Amino acid sequence: MLKAKFKSEQTDRLAGGLAALGLSPNAWTMLSLVPALGGMAALMDGRLAWGLVLFALSAFLDIVDGTVARVTHQSTAKGAFLDGVVDRYVELLLYLGLLFYLGRGEFLGLPYEAWFMLLFFGSLMTSFVRAYADHRGVVKGEAELKKMGGLLERFERLMLLYAGMFLGLFHTEWLVVVIVITVVLANATALQRIAFAIMHEN
Repeated sequence: MLKAKFKSEQTDRLAGGLAALGLSPNAWTMLSLVPALGGMAALMDGRLAWGLVLFALSAFLDIVDGTVARVTHQSTAKGAFLDGVVDRYVELLLYLGLLFYLGRGEFLGLPYEAWFMLLFFGSLMTSFVRAYADHRGVVKGEAELKKMGGLLERFERLMLLYAGMFLGLFHTEWLVVVIVITVVLANATALQRIAFAIMHEN
């Protein structure tokens, strides 16, 4: 998972410095919503560059909250729960912002709204399949759940979309192409996890 690669001595040192500000990990988590809201507003106003900058800042804060929790030994189950919930709201704000930015149009015979519906569904199913497999006891244990993996987890999905936003600064259709690629990979990831759960032996 790419997100794990961002956890290094440098990020730990940075998080240690940020922890000195006195904000709790949960406060950092909630703070990530602020630039995401600003990013959505920027996209709705047609400012793609500002939208990219603000959502990138939100992604940075998403890394900071977990790192601060780890280096200050404040990791809790409730904190992890809040982080996951806020992550989904940030993702929703990104999708809404991009949909408003692109406006009406179609690609490969499907309207943009349909592509975003498929993107949101694939994103939700990627998380839901693992959570439901755990809930039903089909896949047991954190180690086994991590093995579900897949082509495109949340962090990779967002990095791909941010890359698409950057390319969209030069030509809007490149952004649309990247969104479509993300749709395919997100839903393929959900199917991979479904297959893993079905074939998994307890």
